[in-house]
Amino acid sequence: MTSLQQKITVWIVGDQLLEHHSILEHMIVKYGGNAVTVLLIESRARAKKLPYHRKKIVLLFSAMRHYAVALRARGINTDYRQGSILSEFAAHLEEYQPDRVEMMAASEYGARVAQQKIAARLPGLVTIHTNTQFLVEQHNPFPALASGKRVIMENFYRSMRKHFRILVDDADQPTGGKWNFDHENRKPLPKHESPPLPRSFPPDDMTQTVMADIAKESDLTGEVSDFAWAVTHEQARQALEDFIIRRLHRFGDYEDAMTTDSLVVYHSTLSIYLNIGLLTPLEVIDAAVHAYEQGHAPLNAVEGFVRQVLGWREYIYWMYWRMMPELTTANDWEATRPMPAMFWTAQTDMNCIRHVTQRLLDHGYSHHIERLMIVCNFCLLAGINPIDVSEWFLSMYADAYEWVVLPNVIGMGLNADGGMTATKPYIASANYISKMSNYCAGCCYHAKQRTGDDACPYNFLYWNFIISHEQRLRSNPRFGPSVLGLKHLTAQERKEVQQQASAFLDKLEYYESLAVLH
Repeated sequence: MTSLQQKITVWIVGDQLLEHHSILEHMIVKYGGNAVTVLLIESRARAKKLPYHRKKIVLLFSAMRHYAVALRARGINTDYRQGSILSEFAAHLEEYQPDRVEMMAASEYGARVAQQKIAARLPGLVTIHTNTQFLVEQHNPFPALASGKRVIMENFYRSMRKHFRILVDDADQPTGGKWNFDHENRKPLPKHESPPLPRSFPPDDMTQTVMADIAKESDLTGEVSDFAWAVTHEQARQALEDFIIRRLHRFGDYEDAMTTDSLVVYHSTLSIYLNIGLLTPLEVIDAAVHAYEQGHAPLNAVEGFVRQVLGWREYIYWMYWRMMPELTTANDWEATRPMPAMFWTAQTDMNCIRHVTQRLLDHGYSHHIERLMIVCNFCLLAGINPIDVSEWFLSMYADAYEWVVLPNVIGMGLNADGGMTATKPYIASANYISKMSNYCAGCCYHAKQRTGDDACPYNFLYWNFIISHEQRLRSNPRFGPSVLGLKHLTAQERKEVQQQASAFLDKLEYYESLAVLH
């Protein structure tokens, strides 16, 4: 049989909806469009593995269906199936009888293992290719590994900047003379500042059909009402353009700001689209750099945004594959409590947690500082089991996938990976929340009070954590100075802190199993 007679299936999974899918493009060029069929499988069972947010599932299924329409409009044969992944794959093989099945390596460990098992059962039929959704895969093996030294995010980021020629000059020196402008990006939002809302997209008939269908599912979280995210590449590009024009210029200054008055502040929300392939990292980075070059956004804003995409996002993906599968059981602080019910229900008198959780239930999104300094900060201080926190993130956030959640939550947020991802635990008392947000203004607790009936739980939990882990924290050169604050606490005050923390945690309602959510 000649190559021109071969029948090729390109199996594209739901978080790899790339407009210019490298494998698909290559197969069309090599074998001709008529020889290639794209397989897409919409699995309702996989979408109920956890109590995912309904908007997340609407986004995924609607984007997949629109993707199939776009492929067919390009004249590409497309087999769109709904049902069990393995049974639908088997049915496709029987119906189409392909000579080869080509697929991109999954971004998640379990899915990639499943791909490898399929390839092993069908030797010579299935080929798994490099994942091109991540730029680090094009910079692999990563040069810094050759040194044998630990690779921290900052060095990783600089290497990526140089390799991809992003904000560097001909001598590999950073634009503006500095690699990192993070110290300029820590301002609280001024009073009466009103950041513009992100671009929204009224759902078309196809999306409304998905919404009506998902609304009936009982084993999911959140509501489908007011769904307004992009579900096509063109809409995602419009969302990118909207961010570049209306919010990028203020993103740097207020990157860490939190407020009751704005869901996204000046953040982009583009991770929602990047993580399923509606946008690619380079097109997002190039748009931001172009805005700087045209004088439309300051360097601190553009560098801060580039650092999130080219630096942190790529670093997290890279670290995920270095630490799996051991990362799934990492628990370096020996935390054992289940996820508190308030993070599922928003029923709490803690103003910051109530606001963040209610927004999640409504929208399936909150920005990264709320994720780190409200949610993960509390969970680390309270001793919540890392896998429970990870499952909560995977369920609640529209942009959450295992490759991004595990290193971000278990590594960065909970510091449970032995310091592989971050060199110190990111914990803070209520003082940080009060400084960077307006959450404390309407709260029944007092941000400056360490103990007592009105004391903010973040305060006594913070000091309880330091007391409980004092010797270990003193040995950390990045955290040691913070422990010195214990010298201001008398023995009686230490006792009061520990007693109040214990009483508070004992009174919290916990969900021992996710089954109680249904």
